[in-house]
Amino acid sequence: MTPTIASLRAQLARGELTHQALVQQALEGAAAPAAQHVFTTLYADAALAAARHADAAQAAGVVLPPLAGLPVTVKDMYDVAGATTLAGSIACRGEPAATADAAAVARLRAQGAAIVGRTNMTEFAFSGVGINPHYGTPRNPADTQVARVPGGSSSGAAVSVALGLAVAALGSDTGGSIRVPAALCGLVGFKSTQSRVPRTGAFELSRTLDTVCAMARSVEDCLLADAAIADAPLAVRRRPLEGLRLAVPQTLMFDAIEPAVAQAFERALQRLSAAGARVVDLPLAELAEIARINAPGGFSPVEAHAVHRTRLAQKRAQFDPRVVVRIEAGASASAADYIAMQDARRDWIARVEQRLEGFDALVCPTVPIVAPETAALVASDEAFFRANGLLLRNTFAINFLDGCAFSLPCQRAGELPVGLMLSSVRGDDARLAAVALAAQAALA
Repeated sequence: MTPTIASLRAQLARGELTHQALVQQALEGAAAPAAQHVFTTLYADAALAAARHADAAQAAGVVLPPLAGLPVTVKDMYDVAGATTLAGSIACRGEPAATADAAAVARLRAQGAAIVGRTNMTEFAFSGVGINPHYGTPRNPADTQVARVPGGSSSGAAVSVALGLAVAALGSDTGGSIRVPAALCGLVGFKSTQSRVPRTGAFELSRTLDTVCAMARSVEDCLLADAAIADAPLAVRRRPLEGLRLAVPQTLMFDAIEPAVAQAFERALQRLSAAGARVVDLPLAELAEIARINAPGGFSPVEAHAVHRTRLAQKRAQFDPRVVVRIEAGASASAADYIAMQDARRDWIARVEQRLEGFDALVCPTVPIVAPETAALVASDEAFFRANGLLLRNTFAINFLDGCAFSLPCQRAGELPVGLMLSSVRGDDARLAAVALAAQAALA
């Protein structure tokens, strides 16, 4: 398994490793067959320069920030000064270059992180599957025999971490785009409360739902990445699982669940219970209302249509046809529909927050299925959209809540990855992180 940031820092401190050697290894890995379609751009010179700077600073006795000189990756939807942000599309080629780094990218640089490259993604971040017809689809490293999707939209981000080419990956989460690929690739993904990290310089999908966040190998590493991009660490007070109240929602989240996911989740619940957590079934019937409230187009289609309508009119043939279908679903919603959706969502959030009072976290499978085979979803629109709906369903509920969530791997060795999602209400990030740390220890 790829070392955590803490273990790498210990090796670096003992002189067993240099930042430059670590980044060079990541760059060599990026050129290997397993990493095909993972990157859209590599920043070899800049990454090595950051690594050499960290080595020199360490040699001079400087205490380094946690990510200094370590390889990280950035999703292709974030502005990098001097380059056009393509967001996984060819339709943006020739558009003006960014004049400044996105806020999250600038903060990673300020930490001294070695940005290895920009990672591939679903076009315009509009799918939870991870297939990209323009730049290819990264292969999920969890299965060496069968090509499976990595999950999306942060597909290359997940695979870059899963292959050990980065200690953390900057992605985004509008309906599950951090947690879905983390779950399918066996990683930890942290979707923070939306307002925690500025979205400046991030290519917009849905201004109501877009969240700037990251994934890594552990909860601790996710928190280090989060501290960098939020420019402030969460004040996490570690606590044991004993006495924590975990709610298992009985509505929506277990519909059409595959046996492998159900078994892994049940085993995980048993371990959490054995560690002292109080697991309580909660009807949470409000989850069934999401489809109706989001029905007049949906926030992502309506807001994405506003972003892309001119580009669509001029370059429709250059879009992924499956993305076009989803964007155009928002074309017919009126301003009145949109305002009514916002009002209904606000009321729904208030009611769900009330239901969750007294619980330390909501717990359910991150996604109800294991990673589907890529070929079947490339071949069939019906199979693609069915899988996409299932992959995003559970995670989207937490975006709709404007909540925060972690996805933790909970499968046994040798099994395809399964994610366990711990979620809470907006602003509860620090308390939820403590729950996630305790749960991670119980599941290890």
